[in-house]
Amino acid sequence: MIPQGVEIFVAVEPVDMRFGFERLGGLVRERMGREPRSKALFVFFGKRRQTVKILTWDGTGAVLWYKRLDRGVFEIPRPEREGETSVIVSEVAFEALFAGLTKTVH
Repeated sequence: MIPQGVEIFVAVEPVDMRFGFERLGGLVRERMGREPRSKALFVFFGKRRQTVKILTWDGTGAVLWYKRLDRGVFEIPRPEREGETSVIVSEVAFEALFAGLTKTVH
């Protein structure tokens, strides 16, 4: 589903799922200290952890994926250090996370 070798940053604090391209891009800059057009994946969860939005840039424009689970919740990875606003995860961990599996591998 995702291009190999892409960095994947998961926000650890939930966001308002009404946010679109511009506001999520602002959060990438403000909270993660990254550039939204870097071709990385930036993953955001809703407060109830039933929804996820993924922002990326494909070279020609911004792309936003949105998913809502029918059952269960997404498990948000925990940061290694207090105060970190995002976690870098592997492609395997992202695939498990996006599928809604309860245990992920970092």
